[in-house]
Amino acid sequence: MLGTDDSQVRTVLARMLDEDRAALARDWAGQEPHDGDRSGQELRREAVELLEALRDALAGTLPVSRIVDQDPAVRDALTSLSERRARAGARRSNPSATAMAILALKRTMLSAIERHTDDSALRYRAALLVNELLDSAGVLTFEVYSAGRERIIREQHSQVLELSTPVVRLWRHVLAVPLIGTLDSARTQVVMNNLLEAIQDNEARVAIIDITGVPTVDTAVAQHLLQTVSAVRLMGAECVISGIRPSIAQTITQLGIDLSHIVTRGSLADALATAMQLLGDGGRPGAVTG
Repeated sequence: MLGTDDSQVRTVLARMLDEDRAALARDWAGQEPHDGDRSGQELRREAVELLEALRDALAGTLPVSRIVDQDPAVRDALTSLSERRARAGARRSNPSATAMAILALKRTMLSAIERHTDDSALRYRAALLVNELLDSAGVLTFEVYSAGRERIIREQHSQVLELSTPVVRLWRHVLAVPLIGTLDSARTQVVMNNLLEAIQDNEARVAIIDITGVPTVDTAVAQHLLQTVSAVRLMGAECVISGIRPSIAQTITQLGIDLSHIVTRGSLADALATAMQLLGDGGRPGAVTG
């Protein structure tokens, strides 16, 4: 690592990045595998963007050790490079591959230095500077890619939850939420939010929560259901739980869970018939019990 910035070396590197930018970008992009999602032209454009930012940074006064973290153009170029790869999710694209791409740029630049000067001492100092600069760049791209993929995974998980908890309008003022799979805290929150918004938008009086597709009901699941029922009632609607199979009824009884204050039915058809009775009696919550 350089103890102090070498202005002569920086000048040589900045000139090299300016004069040979197109060739460097072509050589660098040529070292990367094309994966169908990213063409060679896209890779070269990405390379040119970063090389221009590095050229301007080296021509400036910011110490090399701080360029990656503090130069806006360099940091933006590296961040964009990593985020585009994270969004693409290509088969060969991963944090390590993204960092290795920066190391490939290091090899490209070191080869170009040899063509620009015969001074062995200058080559050595230039190699030290390039190593320091691009090692920091590789670390940043790794971190940004990893953070980007984690964010995308969270977003996709949220979208899956939304799709797996649809609110269906069965009748005027009657909504249904068919649940399939395990009901955990995160999913319960999505169910509750979607259902309450739909109740408000549709002026619903009855909400049916169908648990036919829920494999098991334990204490946690029952508590989630009770929370949802309470929230629905606060919105002025009645809640009917359908899909209570014999095995689930026995489990609930054995666990000592009290659902006596909630309307329950064995099938969605029975729940819809109950909803019709509720609406036929003026839609008063609690008109039908048991």
